[in-house]
Amino acid sequence: MARGEAKVLHEREPFVRNSSDVAAEVIREAIVDGRLAPGARLKEEGLARELGISRTPVREALLLLQTEGLVDAAPNRGATVRVHDADELEDLYQLRALLEGYAARRAATRVSEEVVQQLWASCDRFDARTDGDIRGLVKENHFFHDTILEAAGSVRVAEMVRKVIVLPLVYRSYIWYSPQQRRISGHYHRQITKALGAGDAERAELVMKEHVFEARDVLVAHLRELEAAE
Repeated sequence: MARGEAKVLHEREPFVRNSSDVAAEVIREAIVDGRLAPGARLKEEGLARELGISRTPVREALLLLQTEGLVDAAPNRGATVRVHDADELEDLYQLRALLEGYAARRAATRVSEEVVQQLWASCDRFDARTDGDIRGLVKENHFFHDTILEAAGSVRVAEMVRKVIVLPLVYRSYIWYSPQQRRISGHYHRQITKALGAGDAERAELVMKEHVFEARDVLVAHLRELEAAE
């Protein structure tokens, strides 16, 4: 593997599905969890060698990720992990707040007691994570929000929300969370779960929006600082 080329896989997984679909999933996960950072080059030859497949399914995977907004491609430059500026991410968070707020409202009228208990357990696990466990925080946060999406019972809403959730994850906003900000995030999770358990659709929507905007403020403020420094 060439110098400066990020390693995508921790371990090889069996190719029981279409090779291009598997390649897309592996590259997507590497982008989201930070192993492939914004701006990183995505060389077909290196990725194909690491995945143990030909360049054709890798090329197809990169085209798919380009349609998802995770990858950019330009003539004579190849593919790179897409870079977003603060204004773009602020727009994404605005859209996410509307969609997730609506999903929380729907979930409040449909959620089962079993799912509510799963959310409380998620809150406990989130609070138990250490500040240095970034991947654990991101994973638990994803579980919490994804569980609410499933409880909302709308495939269309879930698809739209997941598209606007994945891009901010690329920037791993929890890296810039102070211990106090992480506790605030955990507090929002508990308030949302409480509203869902009570069937309070209006409050579930309101608190979810506040939670998303709080996350937006942390990430966008940091990116604006980086842009100003550059």
